[in-house]
Amino acid sequence: MPSVEEQLKTIRRGAVEIIDEKELAALLEKSIKTGKPLRVKAGFDPTAPDLHLGHTVLLQKMKQFQELGHEAVFLIGDFTGMIGDPTGKSETRRSLTEGEVRENAKTYLEQVFKILDKDKTTVVYNSEWMKRLTSAEMIELSARYTVARMLERDDFQKRFRGNLPISIHELLYPLIQGYDSVALKADVELGGTDQKFNLLVGRDLQRAYGLPPQTVLTMPLLEGTDGVQKMSKSLGNTIGISDPPKEMFGKIMSISDDLMWRYYELLSDIPTDELAALRRSARAGDLNPKDAKVRLARELVARYHSGQAATAAAEEFDKVFKDKNVPEDMPTVKFWGPEPRWICKFLTDNSLTESSSAARRLIQQGAVVVNGEKIADVDFQLTGNREYLIKVGKKRFLKISGA
Repeated sequence: MPSVEEQLKTIRRGAVEIIDEKELAALLEKSIKTGKPLRVKAGFDPTAPDLHLGHTVLLQKMKQFQELGHEAVFLIGDFTGMIGDPTGKSETRRSLTEGEVRENAKTYLEQVFKILDKDKTTVVYNSEWMKRLTSAEMIELSARYTVARMLERDDFQKRFRGNLPISIHELLYPLIQGYDSVALKADVELGGTDQKFNLLVGRDLQRAYGLPPQTVLTMPLLEGTDGVQKMSKSLGNTIGISDPPKEMFGKIMSISDDLMWRYYELLSDIPTDELAALRRSARAGDLNPKDAKVRLARELVARYHSGQAATAAAEEFDKVFKDKNVPEDMPTVKFWGPEPRWICKFLTDNSLTESSSAARRLIQQGAVVVNGEKIADVDFQLTGNREYLIKVGKKRFLKISGA
């Protein structure tokens, strides 16, 4: 097992906060001496069937803990998922049924083992202990925390001051998440920065139940392809880990050069020292940022699909954007955000066709090509948070870019 400082170097990468790093160092030292790995927990409520790269930030950190010799505990919040995490919500969210949660959980396991080592991962469901908790035990748990402390949460404060309803079950959510750490005797819990309050409740409850408090490690919320908002399906700025290879590759290539380095730090397996050297090379002008982005896109596509798929996607991207028939001085439209725009109107607004009806005819004739593929759907939607190369007929071109 690596030394304490070597482990901390890896653990710090990309982390926003470690509470408390001295405690973590002591845990690591004890782990080395006893040969007993730390229990590193991260919980995921299966509220949707598909994961995107934003979800994988925590999984990458768990993988790093695995590689350092520790036990990764992947907690599926099938019980908490039916409540709904109130974090960041301005209103009470819809509760999911047990059936919905169960179906979503199936897909989670299919996806997470593209990152985590299945043989070194412990999968648990918090319904295992929460469904066994008696009413008296639930009241005892509730007695371990005060309403005043719960209302310190920023989102609860805002709703309380704005006279917006807060349901009792929402106040229970942080307690149940915290109790998961008690049930699992977690040494470390990982979560996004928006989960900090819930993670700290876990520390408090462990103390209340006579256990050593877990170390809390928060990770940043990954920005989506728009480079502004956190990655979210509702905002249309996600890169799904089940996206087809070519689509995934193109989305990664569409992010800004600055955001690329954040993706590298949080998602790539490249060693920290090598990443630092790569950034220095780019700053010195010895490395084209686009080449660095291609390397990142290939790595991620290979991880979620295959090396062969990554090579094919890279070749296709190169073919589309380095076509000798494409003029270098073609008109360019800058990214406008995640909202969709109907292609027929877009072509007309940008003088590529005379009218929407003319655009429809050209699409039906196979004369409209987007990123190297003929468009057959006259209702096709473009989003202004990824790169497109549009060709109409033989001589009309337009590029959508963030540059």
